[in-house]
Amino acid sequence: MRLLLFFNVLLIFGCNTNAHKEGEYLDKRQYLSEPNIVDVMVLQTSNFKRELVSNGNLKATRKSVLKYKVSEELIELNFRNGDYVTKRATIAELSSADQRERIAKGKTELKRAELELADFLLGHGNIALEDTARMSPELLKIGKIRSGYESAQQELESAQQEFASCFLKAPFSGKIANLKYNLFEQVNSGEEFCTLIDDKVFEVEFSVLETELKDIEVGKVAKIAPFSLETIFEGSITEINPMVDENGLVTAKALVKNTRNLVEGMNVKIFIESIIPEQMVVPKEAIVLRQNQEVLFKVVDGKAYWTYVKTLNENSSSFSVIAHPDKGATLSPGDSVIVSGNLNLAHESEVEVVEE
Repeated sequence: MRLLLFFNVLLIFGCNTNAHKEGEYLDKRQYLSEPNIVDVMVLQTSNFKRELVSNGNLKATRKSVLKYKVSEELIELNFRNGDYVTKRATIAELSSADQRERIAKGKTELKRAELELADFLLGHGNIALEDTARMSPELLKIGKIRSGYESAQQELESAQQEFASCFLKAPFSGKIANLKYNLFEQVNSGEEFCTLIDDKVFEVEFSVLETELKDIEVGKVAKIAPFSLETIFEGSITEINPMVDENGLVTAKALVKNTRNLVEGMNVKIFIESIIPEQMVVPKEAIVLRQNQEVLFKVVDGKAYWTYVKTLNENSSSFSVIAHPDKGATLSPGDSVIVSGNLNLAHESEVEVVEE
């Protein structure tokens, strides 16, 4: 009985010892640090492309809201929204029966007035209507008034103009927009029928801070990037308003050619580049925040060293930097700087550099 009890105690002690060793192994494995794998770049001085970024929207340099001067039924519609029309092409036509009748009556009335004028001139010196050499201007004027010739001529011209107003013609070549009418609908005088847009060239208006005014000038290249397209268009600054508004902004304009797919009102970003020489340039990913301060990590002998920096300039992908003058940091061309894998690093963390 005692022998059996002794073996049980040994068994229990052995199990506890094995469990303790296994626990220690698991704890060590749990705290075993993963290697910090990083990418680095060798810091060099180079030209930095500083980007001034602003927002704006496109406006056609030529745009016209087309309206009819008469109220009639729409009987012909030759184009739809988005269609391209050439200058003087007939976009639409209204019913012109009343205008044609007015013209016919006007011609008849003018003929009658001509006969009355001829009788008047014959009765005042036996002068034929076509004998202009013998006719005094005063006598002709009196004759036109008494015969009704002048008013008949004005009425005919008015009828002809109203007839011409039934045909809506393009004042310049462009695209149709905002057309809402269908055939046989009533079109009222003075109401917007459609808009004609010349979309070959667009103007974009944008604002810059007064401190950025030094970075723009008339003729300078401006890159235009529509929000809805993956294409960048190149334009140029054409106008700078020489006034700062109450918000500290200056308004400028640029022109951009429509090489493809630009449309009126499109929202765009404007990028204006300035070259700054002899800068230490790093990708934005190289800069991280520690204690609410901008830092990057240098690699020296397999360790990452926390280095305070100050960003001087920024563009869409990079910063130009210097060592922070108030933190006692150092940064020089030739330093190896971590550009990825730096989010969780601490000062003097051991790192493993990815070999290219």
